[in-house]
Amino acid sequence: MGKISVSRYLLLTITILGCTTLHAQRDSILFEDSHVIDSAQTRELRLNVDALSFFKDNENESMTAKGYTLPGFWLKTYASYQPLSNLKIDAGIFMLHYWGARKYPNLIYSDIPSWNDKDYQNELHVTPFFRVQLNPTKRLSLVLGSLYGQNNHRLLSPLYNYEAGLSSDNETGLQVLWEAPRLRLDTWINWNSFIFRNDDHEESFTFGTSLRLLANSERRRVHFYFPVQAIFQHQGGEINTSDESRSTTTWMNAAAGVGTTIRTGGAIVPAVTLEASGVMYKQMKGELLPRDNGYGVLVSGNMKLWKFDVTGEYWWCKDFISIHGNPVYGIMNTDENKPILCRSSVASLHVGYSQRLGHGFAWGIHGDVFDCLKEKAFNYSFGVYMRMDMDFRLKKL
Repeated sequence: MGKISVSRYLLLTITILGCTTLHAQRDSILFEDSHVIDSAQTRELRLNVDALSFFKDNENESMTAKGYTLPGFWLKTYASYQPLSNLKIDAGIFMLHYWGARKYPNLIYSDIPSWNDKDYQNELHVTPFFRVQLNPTKRLSLVLGSLYGQNNHRLLSPLYNYEAGLSSDNETGLQVLWEAPRLRLDTWINWNSFIFRNDDHEESFTFGTSLRLLANSERRRVHFYFPVQAIFQHQGGEINTSDESRSTTTWMNAAAGVGTTIRTGGAIVPAVTLEASGVMYKQMKGELLPRDNGYGVLVSGNMKLWKFDVTGEYWWCKDFISIHGNPVYGIMNTDENKPILCRSSVASLHVGYSQRLGHGFAWGIHGDVFDCLKEKAFNYSFGVYMRMDMDFRLKKL
């Protein structure tokens, strides 16, 4: 556990158990959005106000991640209209503010470390929000514009850092959602950076897919499933290719595994979930990152304990670089003057509590502890969150 004193470890344990999820990207109350179209709201013009206020502190000793605090809020305000029972249009603005911040870069916040944006907004970060959603069938949803992104994808932590829900713009592009009795599919293209002629930066987009194959019904006492996930990050474009500063790069993270949920029928521990996944990294084009291939294994166990979600994990990897995931799962060193790791192993505990306060309101507290075994370093984080998601009928058209 490194040079962690007994009193410090006890203090962290008491703090987490006394006030703190299964990984927050799976906490739909606080971090996800419903993509269901309500046919009862056909031809209604509605006003939606969606906000998340947060205070998240990361204390890190490992070489792969630096500590920092995120105190602030994001606010999404938009009007929605359903001209048809299966067609919905949303239009408005998205705002992000960190308390004490004076300027914000105009590009996605959770990008590749080499990204260097020169354009800023002052005082408050504001971007447009526009989404068109069509449900051609009962199971299929097509989304254009602002996506149901970030933690809605439910990616593993080595592939996606749930904290992006506090630090990045809405994903924008194209999304396909499919829900069937034995298959859950989410595939999308998030267009990170658009370029014009003579721009001095690369076009950038992310392609991802997250699917879950169900071996049997989720209502069974013992349920088996197979998650398959992949996320690609591409930078390049066909404009200004002669510029010496331009380069084309493509990276991939992917995962596949097996999981089971056992429903105990008890009141204190109603369910237990066990999951194991193999994870890989590949630098498909370019030489920006120091490794071309890597792999890892993630094993986790989760249980519902009274009103808490408790998850324990063990992670091991060799030459794995996480493109959009939590950096603690990778080998990259934040200090450029020190060599990168070859192998990494992390034992972690995630505990959380969230509760609805009434229609449109919820709150939660989360805690995470990471014991970086190879580095003999100790990381921990905790966060407090308040979510408001309200909509009001303005007019029937």
